[in-house]
Amino acid sequence: MTSGLWELVLKGIWTTVQLLVFSALLGAAVAFVVGVARTHQSRAVRFLAALYTTVFRGTSALIMIFWIYFVLPLSFGWQLVPMWAGTLALGLTYGAYGAEIVRGAIAAVDPAQREGGIALSFTPWQRMRLILLPQAVPEMIPPFSNLLIELLKGTALVSLMGMGDLAFSGNLVRLALQESAEIYTYILLIYFVIAFLLTRGMRGLEEKLKAGVGKEPRAGAGAARQPEVTGVGGVS
Repeated sequence: MTSGLWELVLKGIWTTVQLLVFSALLGAAVAFVVGVARTHQSRAVRFLAALYTTVFRGTSALIMIFWIYFVLPLSFGWQLVPMWAGTLALGLTYGAYGAEIVRGAIAAVDPAQREGGIALSFTPWQRMRLILLPQAVPEMIPPFSNLLIELLKGTALVSLMGMGDLAFSGNLVRLALQESAEIYTYILLIYFVIAFLLTRGMRGLEEKLKAGVGKEPRAGAGAARQPEVTGVGGVS
């Protein structure tokens, strides 16, 4: 390929990375808010959170992108640029899946931990912040890693609305060179490299969050060593 075509591919990679980061941040925020709301004491809050997850998990991400980009301007009279339309659609959609990960991880915490917080007169927010989330978050990382890879692959959907991401740029290069096998092989490898880096990064984050969790205290730490009891004549 010529330098100009490679530059087009590099711009597509940068656009894909930007879209991935923005939509992942939005999706993570939505996942934690809605996931925690699924465990709320109020039935109304739980119902609204469940309604959100049901709607966004039951609709197509592609149709959601089209709806936000093409329908919202007709309904409300304002137009989102492709980057923010894609970010909003992907973040809200994948955030609904992430909310179930958060809910499941919180529900998996030992009930005795909740009871301990109640015994200490912690408020629900204190129990969530100090007891439940510190134990639940490390367990969320592996499924969140899978969801992040799915989000990366989902970013290719924005190419259908003319956004210059990696998939869109690769198609332009294919049309210019008339070499489908070579170009799409390059695109597959680029997606694989990004996914591999994401997987390694999430694995490192998981190890860091789990460091020290469940380890027994060292000898002499937190408790004094018991003195030896010696019998008559110095025989213990």
